[in-house]
Amino acid sequence: MNKILVGLKRVVDYNVRVRVRSDGSGVETDGVKMSINPFDEIALEEALRIRERGEASEVIVVSVGPTDAQQQLRTGLAMGADRAILVETKEATDPLTTARILLELVNRESPDLVIVGKQAIDQDHNQTGQMLAAIWGRPQASFASQVRFDGTKATVTREIDVGLETIEIDLPAVITADLRLNEPRYVKLPDIMKAKKKPLDILPIGDLGVTVAPALRARSFEPPAQRQKGIMVQDVGGLIGALKDKGLL
Repeated sequence: MNKILVGLKRVVDYNVRVRVRSDGSGVETDGVKMSINPFDEIALEEALRIRERGEASEVIVVSVGPTDAQQQLRTGLAMGADRAILVETKEATDPLTTARILLELVNRESPDLVIVGKQAIDQDHNQTGQMLAAIWGRPQASFASQVRFDGTKATVTREIDVGLETIEIDLPAVITADLRLNEPRYVKLPDIMKAKKKPLDILPIGDLGVTVAPALRARSFEPPAQRQKGIMVQDVGGLIGALKDKGLL
């Protein structure tokens, strides 16, 4: 295997309490810690392990987003990626637009494998990897919990509703990483310093010929309703009575 392309999305850190903007236009990001989407971090860890086993020669991390996304790409380089590409755009992209952008990068880089997280924790679409495989015309294996390679084939164990499913796909292909695929490594300070010297190319989205015209638009956001205070019941009869009072029985 020659190259592995890994998608990294910039999202609000999973440890941060998400707040909706006062005008309901979206999630508040000013002054909020941003990080690599956790599933994408797992995808990158898997790509690095594949390269470290001698089954690939180069790992390239890519992101679509604003200039600030360079921070997450530098983190990916510090984890061990060889180089990075930022497709710069101020506009938010929906899954299909992101897939089209990734396809343009695939055509330029000709990777043998594309790995992305199964979903991003901000919108939870779970669509980009599948859409990329469809428009690329290559096999896909989503929700991967184990990946093995044998020449130009990959054997992937998938997490599905009824348990586990093992499939074999031909390369090049798209794989989406699930939670139990691996545990990402901890980034050390020396690696962060080394990452500053690794190449990071910035491509304006216009250079790829992809128009940002999202088919999906979020009209408004609002926080979930505040949870009601719980009550204590003394026995089963009290529980049944409380459920009847709430119209649940």
